[in-house]
Amino acid sequence: MKSQKILNDPVYGFITIPSELIFTIIDHPYFQRLRRIKQLGLTDFVYPGALHTRFHHAIGAMHLMSITLDNLRIKGTEITDEEYEAALIAILLHDIGHGPFSHALEYSLLKGVPHEELSLLIIELLNQEFGGKLDLPLRIFKNKYERKFFHQLVSSQLDIDRLDYLQRDCFFTGVSEGTIGADRIIKMMDVKNDQVVIEEKGIYSIENFLSARRLMYWQVYLHKTTVSAEKMLVKLIQRAKFLRQSGEHFTVTEEFDYFLKNDATLSDFRTNPDLLRLFLEMDDLDIWGAVKLWKNHPDYVLRNISQMFLTRNLFKINLTNEPFSAEEIAHLKEKTITKLQIPSEDLDYFFSHGAVSNYGYLAKDRINILTKKGKVIDVAQAADLPNIKVMSKIVEKHYVCKAKSLNLNY
Repeated sequence: MKSQKILNDPVYGFITIPSELIFTIIDHPYFQRLRRIKQLGLTDFVYPGALHTRFHHAIGAMHLMSITLDNLRIKGTEITDEEYEAALIAILLHDIGHGPFSHALEYSLLKGVPHEELSLLIIELLNQEFGGKLDLPLRIFKNKYERKFFHQLVSSQLDIDRLDYLQRDCFFTGVSEGTIGADRIIKMMDVKNDQVVIEEKGIYSIENFLSARRLMYWQVYLHKTTVSAEKMLVKLIQRAKFLRQSGEHFTVTEEFDYFLKNDATLSDFRTNPDLLRLFLEMDDLDIWGAVKLWKNHPDYVLRNISQMFLTRNLFKINLTNEPFSAEEIAHLKEKTITKLQIPSEDLDYFFSHGAVSNYGYLAKDRINILTKKGKVIDVAQAADLPNIKVMSKIVEKHYVCKAKSLNLNY
């Protein structure tokens, strides 16, 4: 680079872009698209400051990865310059497959296509464009590189991704309970037998990290109002897809129209690079533009949900620890049909029920602690950390979500 490129990040301060290749990737349209996809989808309906994007998160994760690798080098882990750059690129691109509104539309706009698989396909596409320069980042991302600790830093229960998004989401939402000691965790990281480990003296920072993540899920990611808003958006897209596939035409972007008209599967993306490029033209703005147009649509379902969405007149949601009985669900459905005065076949657009779950720690993907005696043990086995054993339990909450009223001018 002719001059050193620096970004000013609100969480970490100045971040240096360390190489020409990384700068070129950041400057690429596929990566710049992440500026137009919010990190937390619809969470700003609850926390107005949560307007940060996937672009912010990716840059922040790259920065934390560089600090982590520098720390590991100081502790004696040999990391070549090629490995260093590759690890930064792998974490930089780990979320590039996210579609509009991040997780909210992952399984409704597309059919069972997880963003991780799309990220992999996009990295492969970029690798072709860059003449194979992303071979090593790709191997790290796919966990095909022989030095496995690099992949753990990209994807595990204590990866750089989580260290950044917890700090960043805490910062932008103002939820102080999500505060973690990321600097200390990184300082306590080491590599033993090709596995990422945490020095024993950092064990309480890990306990705080797991606790904070669990709290952030209930207070932010799975906040009942966020769940309600996301269900509304999913129902809106489902109705739009139904109408489009029934022959209705919408004034929407070409890319959005394609995915409304067609049920794209993972196999379709794997066999058709043009489909992937079409997906990469789409972001949050495609959806918002359509919602603003749909607020006056003749179809009462599309019109009502769009109007409610734009004015934050969200579905009423009840969240409980105990599941609703079949009788309760049937009663609530009948009550909703009567109150809204809608045909029973349209109820599913204005009523939904299900469950959300959360856990603090999954033992099958262990976090390793390096004891003072040089032994590697699972963090849940630490004698004085009963909280982590408790956090291993998956907690489930059940919800019923329904529209409060409608404008029934058909």
